[in-house]
Amino acid sequence: MSTTVLPGDTAPTGVKTSPETVPRLALALMAAGAAAVLTAWWHATASVVGGAGWLDGAGRITGLLAGYLAPVLLLLMARIPVLERRVGSDRLARWHALGGRYMVFLVSAHVVTIIWGYALTDGKNPFAEGVQIVFHYPAMIKGSLGTLLLFGTGIVSARAARRKMRYETWYYLHLATYLAIALAFSHQIINGADLSVQPEQTLWSAYYVLAAVTLGWYRLWMPYLHDRRHKLRVHTVVPEGPGVYSVILKGERLDELKVRPGQFFRLQFQTRDLRWVANPYSLSAAPHPNYLRFTIKSLGDHSAAVSSLRPGTKVRAEGPYGAFTEDKARSPQVLLIAAGVGITPVRALFETLPGRLTLLYRAGSDREILFRHELEDIARERGARLVYLVGSRRRHGKTFTPRGLLNLVPDLKAHDVYLCGPEAMQQAVIVALRDAGVPASRIHHESFEF
Repeated sequence: MSTTVLPGDTAPTGVKTSPETVPRLALALMAAGAAAVLTAWWHATASVVGGAGWLDGAGRITGLLAGYLAPVLLLLMARIPVLERRVGSDRLARWHALGGRYMVFLVSAHVVTIIWGYALTDGKNPFAEGVQIVFHYPAMIKGSLGTLLLFGTGIVSARAARRKMRYETWYYLHLATYLAIALAFSHQIINGADLSVQPEQTLWSAYYVLAAVTLGWYRLWMPYLHDRRHKLRVHTVVPEGPGVYSVILKGERLDELKVRPGQFFRLQFQTRDLRWVANPYSLSAAPHPNYLRFTIKSLGDHSAAVSSLRPGTKVRAEGPYGAFTEDKARSPQVLLIAAGVGITPVRALFETLPGRLTLLYRAGSDREILFRHELEDIARERGARLVYLVGSRRRHGKTFTPRGLLNLVPDLKAHDVYLCGPEAMQQAVIVALRDAGVPASRIHHESFEF
């Protein structure tokens, strides 16, 4: 452990844009799209008369907004590099999850108001009207199947359901969303009063095609090109601690990937059991022109099978992704906080981040400390401060409180803070940091919860 500062370590230099610029632009663009949809409905609607008219109008608006939202949700998960690096995968996932809940609500409201409005117009009860619409209107069978698939995906994506489900199971079930959107699209074009005319129909179709092409480009085509160019294979698998293994991948021209410490890839190991699921794993060392190191803890079928990978196994890698990187820092003083296997991206940052560094590393026991010798070598060479927080939660119950953090780092407010660990620990530390006076813009973290 050391508190000496290397003379050559300096703060990041140069003029930087705010880390929030791209996220705010992305939110503004999404809001503008929704406003354009509402404006189009307004111009296409001459008047709204009576209860049936208001219900029909509500049904059209909610249907249009749900239809607009579907490609937005796909684009958020399309792995678009500028969004992955400047917004961050975890924030995109949160937006995607929130948008998914809005979409389920909009589709539910669309179904109820349209059936109710048509029932008033036709003088029928809503149930009979619903049966009539589903089985006698063109494209409504497809639309209904798409709606059911969407609701099913919404159920398995609910937080309570996800916690009881393996990642791999959730991943496969979530793929049904693509089929739901494809089925609902034909319903929108054929049955939608606002979309069955030109040029609205052409513009709406172009919007969906653009989203599909973008998704296919970044999720399929780019990884395919990377496979051919970089030829990643398992080089060695090294045990690091209880249930934790480092996988070192060898490849060609890896410097062209422009990987930065703190980022992650979605890896598909090309074995019979693992080739169909891409799991996110962080770099645990600074990238090398010929090698990448990932350190993985056994938390499920995919990660548990990593220990048995054989040298030479082909690997498909999507990435690099993530905004947990050097360019977030604004201060010459940086505090790194890691817990458990959360040390993985933090270890890479500890090796490379400029400035005066302090690393607080939380582990349940000495056996669970990963990269001990590497961390101590880095601390010695860089004059950085390394503090192990080893032991039970009870023993360190007051460490991650405002007072506890200020005792360890008295000038805490002057630091940028990079944080990685279990989700509950991250949230507790973020609250403590905010209470200790650290601005939210200087707290950087990335979650890998699905």
